[in-house]
Amino acid sequence: MKHCFKIITFLFLLSSLYACQGNSDNQLDKGIWRATLKTSSGAEIPFNFEVIDSAGKKFLDVINGDERFRVNEISTVSDSIFIQMPLFDSEIRAKIKNGSLNGQWIKQFADSSEVMMIEAKNGYSWRFFKANTKPEFVMSGRWSVNFEDTKTGKSIPAIGEFTQQNGRLLGTFLTSTGDYRFLEGTVSDDNIYLSCFDGSHAFLFTGKILDNNTIVDGNFYSGLSSVQTWTAKRDEKAILPDAYSITALKDGFDKIDFSFPDLNRKNVSLSDSKFKNKIVLVQFFGSWCPNCMDETAYLVPFYKKYQRKGLEIVALAYERTADYERSKRNILRLRERFAVPYDMLITGYINDKAEVAKSLPMLKSFMGFPTLIIIDKKGKVRKVHTGFSGPGTGVHYANFKKEFEKTIDNLLLEQ
Repeated sequence: MKHCFKIITFLFLLSSLYACQGNSDNQLDKGIWRATLKTSSGAEIPFNFEVIDSAGKKFLDVINGDERFRVNEISTVSDSIFIQMPLFDSEIRAKIKNGSLNGQWIKQFADSSEVMMIEAKNGYSWRFFKANTKPEFVMSGRWSVNFEDTKTGKSIPAIGEFTQQNGRLLGTFLTSTGDYRFLEGTVSDDNIYLSCFDGSHAFLFTGKILDNNTIVDGNFYSGLSSVQTWTAKRDEKAILPDAYSITALKDGFDKIDFSFPDLNRKNVSLSDSKFKNKIVLVQFFGSWCPNCMDETAYLVPFYKKYQRKGLEIVALAYERTADYERSKRNILRLRERFAVPYDMLITGYINDKAEVAKSLPMLKSFMGFPTLIIIDKKGKVRKVHTGFSGPGTGVHYANFKKEFEKTIDNLLLEQ
């Protein structure tokens, strides 16, 4: 009798342990997954991610072209999974069963949220089609692109930079205020498809290829409901306005100043002694902004190299909310991910052009995030750079780094 009781007790403990661990059918299994986000118009935005199991802990890499964006905050409760994106204040909440994930991607705003339905299946490495036939057209090269807002009719010029490897297509679109980062897709028959997901943006680009030099009937789906149309013409000489010509100070001003709290509520101003006789970069950024993330990733090693030469950086955060504590939480995520060593200040103003103008009234114009103001040793504004062409832009990123470091080197030589 005692023997039977011991067996029953053992089986009970074993079943309890199994229940705590969860059913293996309800786990986020290792491997490459194919996911889709559904827009309000019914279009599906595909992307891929890989689940990695290291030392008993699961990680997730979101795959966009050559980029792998690491996500490490993953938790499960029974058959539910919660994936917190490391930046951008968004998360995935879903159920998992038999290698399939179904749920929601939730993107938080100041006083609301945007919700898109998400589905994903394990074991699928393809993005748009299981197999691609050999394409008739080759899209590699530079393109002059025009986006048009279907609601306002406003046209936005851009440059497309594509690299095609058989049917696989990689590239991005560059605009005056930044790029669309790493896009991945395919050329199939006479159609072009590109997409990306980075936790902040969910993009889908489709278009009809007339010939090797012309794309028409393009649609650009962004998030839950935004839709723009676009067309493109091959143009190896296509250019955008000079990034240093877009943002300026008002007439009569050659300096800026401010006083905003840092992450310890200590006010920081350009008049502080640490900035005296230094080259100072003022970064306008937001934790919600992928291009700002790329710029920060560049500025961190740049700062470590140039600080000892007499350079300082101070970053001004314009978040989706004016609430200090909520802003601080999101900025801390960014600072910790990139080990940011320079001052990051919470302005208390939201990510709106008019709000930026209120915060620094000496600005004549402000066109977008990120923006970088370059101040010389005498405290005068020498240049203002709008936007950021990140690593997804290839040669444009390399050219920016070369030109930017030359500018700073020259300013450091001045007395």
